[in-house]
Amino acid sequence: MEMISTFSEFHLRTSISSGVVSRSLLPQMIQGLGGKRAILFTDKGLIQAGVAAQIIDLFKGIQENVELVGVFDEIEQDAKAENVTKAVRFFKEHQADSLIALGGGSVLDAVKGIKWMLHKGYADTEEALHISIREFPPVAQPMGIPHVAIPTTAGTGAEVSPMAVIYNEKLCLKVVLRTPFLNADMAILDPELTVGLPPRITAFTGFDALTHAIEGYFSTTATPFTDSYALYSAQLIVENLPIAVKEGSNLEARANMLMASAMAITAFGFGNNGVPVHNMAHVFGAKFRIPHGLANSVLLPNMMAALPSLYLPKIKRFADALGIVDPSSDPQECLGEVIGFIRELRQQIGLPETFAEFKLDSDLLQSIVAEVQGDPASARFLIPADVITKVTDEISGLASGKKANL
Repeated sequence: MEMISTFSEFHLRTSISSGVVSRSLLPQMIQGLGGKRAILFTDKGLIQAGVAAQIIDLFKGIQENVELVGVFDEIEQDAKAENVTKAVRFFKEHQADSLIALGGGSVLDAVKGIKWMLHKGYADTEEALHISIREFPPVAQPMGIPHVAIPTTAGTGAEVSPMAVIYNEKLCLKVVLRTPFLNADMAILDPELTVGLPPRITAFTGFDALTHAIEGYFSTTATPFTDSYALYSAQLIVENLPIAVKEGSNLEARANMLMASAMAITAFGFGNNGVPVHNMAHVFGAKFRIPHGLANSVLLPNMMAALPSLYLPKIKRFADALGIVDPSSDPQECLGEVIGFIRELRQQIGLPETFAEFKLDSDLLQSIVAEVQGDPASARFLIPADVITKVTDEISGLASGKKANL
């Protein structure tokens, strides 16, 4: 009997503290990791909303020999390379030794980029990250820079994932950086820090997490490890996301979404082959500046319908995880039920079916096939050109039914 050998990797390197006021542990976490001079990295929105102040205040009048020596709030949507370069310079100027990331996926990914740049001794992010980079040991090494991540959205799970997506402005390209030591040493999942998130952002970041669960589960390189995280995170999301959107101050739903987000990215990150929704979302995000979670929410059901061969073999168990009552035993019909369920959930939480609001330029859509097929997030899985064309036509929202000539 011939033995079939398959390689996979799975590791949970980040220590996770979750629950209300878990943020209070932050100073002693930094101290425990060997840090003394920390920088808080965040965005201007969280400064204005008063969320950053809740973290800054933790360092006042403490017993730990740790201080917050600076706050960098210039991180923008999509973790721009230029932001990372400025942040690296800020970190050095303040003679800091520790990183605190507070924010959504863009901030969390940017700080992972900052840590990698500091570790490598690089100064210009656009030069260092002009192509996607994946490192394995012995090239990949522990970075030795204390790093705590505090997500304020329940979507990307970037606090625990070993990859970061950085937007290279010069190339108009989203570049993927992946190394086993990239994720935070410790993560704080405090639901109180997410209660001020507006319903629409709660909705599409939650759909980002659902997309991670789905693409992790149906990945061509999924394993029993990733399946377990994917199925239970999907169940948590469909049970808690509508509540979190409708009742923003519901701490139980917010806490469950944070945990589901971390679980979903774990499934996605270690399956991560055959992720066509993300392949398209990366390109639409880079070309048209569509927020990543919103791009995923629009694309997800259309891609599942257009590429059934990827989903049919395991669809029944996934339907059960979503809570669909008595799903069809016929895989094609069951897939239809799952897609219908996802569309209904998306409508229930107020997300759009197309990108009509972004008024896409049909001329810019001409190169979409090549760019999607070239997306580095899934190098061994090629989406057929006709599938990309079909889905783009359906979701572009171009006026008068005019189709892009792709």
